[in-house]
Amino acid sequence: MDSELFELETGSRPVALDITDRVAGFVAERGDGIVQVFCPHATAGLALLETGAGSDDDLLDLIDQMLPPDFPYRHRHGSPGHGADHVLPAFIAPSVTIPVLAGRMQLGTWQSVVLVDPNGDNLRRSVRMSFLSG
Repeated sequence: MDSELFELETGSRPVALDITDRVAGFVAERGDGIVQVFCPHATAGLALLETGAGSDDDLLDLIDQMLPPDFPYRHRHGSPGHGADHVLPAFIAPSVTIPVLAGRMQLGTWQSVVLVDPNGDNLRRSVRMSFLSG
């Protein structure tokens, strides 16, 4: 298995960042197999989502509605509403696995690999890509 960790700036506002190109570069010329993309953080996740047509912003708005910052969360350290960030992984998993054929991810036409991070307390995130040939 080949694995690589990279970091990216997420800033201090909720974001849905398209990392498809980074993952595509990692799997290019690796042949057939699967790639797992994993976010080792308790307050961020990964999704396969259409980007650029409003779906990414819709997702962030829905997260805010489903996990309102003013809910009386028991988990209370961090900035106000931070408890919601810790509930996020129950809805948006910390990893996605994608089949790869001839060095290309087999994503649907409008699918992108997106890091979803509603937590403004952490300005940087790590993402691990692991390729298993087969």
